[in-house]
Amino acid sequence: MKALILAGGRGKRIDELSVNNNKCMVRVMDRPVIEYSLDCVAGTDIEDIIIVTGYRAVDIINHLGNNYKGKRIKYVIQAEQQGLVHAIDSARDALDGEDFMLLLGDEILINPKHREMIEEFNNSNLFGICGILGVEDKNLIKRTYCLIQDDQNNIFRLIEKPRKPLNNFMGTGDCVFRNQILEYIEYTPIHHERKEKELPDLIQCAIDDGNTVKSFIICDKYTNINTKEDILMAESFFRA
Repeated sequence: MKALILAGGRGKRIDELSVNNNKCMVRVMDRPVIEYSLDCVAGTDIEDIIIVTGYRAVDIINHLGNNYKGKRIKYVIQAEQQGLVHAIDSARDALDGEDFMLLLGDEILINPKHREMIEEFNNSNLFGICGILGVEDKNLIKRTYCLIQDDQNNIFRLIEKPRKPLNNFMGTGDCVFRNQILEYIEYTPIHHERKEKELPDLIQCAIDDGNTVKSFIICDKYTNINTKEDILMAESFFRA
């Protein structure tokens, strides 16, 4: 299994912080935010990390080099930033047919449980597993995705950026997939508003084809970094 970290975007909503930096190099608690995702990989047995980057890719490459805490790093350049699914597709050759754990380069997770998520994926022989968490404020879910599942955590439906979240489960970008998920990229619809293919829709295509995808409580607190307010929220997690 390999780790795939998506780190291609600029992050226009924090323009003054990212205009001269890849968004994933924005600092949280005086560290580039991508390092928190790399730490999640470092806590697993995965040896190879693929980082998909694009805007100011040199910032990430020069900072990280080809190794992080003993894990090998390979870079894929996404020439045009066309969303997460396009970024995953860009890494097809680098994945070389292997299953992979997906992470986003702009996430903060408190008490992450990636090793345990991989164990659940392997032990249950799943097609995919999605890292989620419970939140009190449903407005937070509007920023990621929500899901419908049964009492055994089998997912039936995922909804990208729901206007009215159906429950208190918030999806994250942290998932584990069989490599065959890539076969569903061509069938994934283009989102009517964002005009790009979305991760929940890709996963939904696999579910609709009869593949088993479950959820897993991945952490205690979570945010991705899109605004200066998100940075403040993330830093409050560490000070709590």
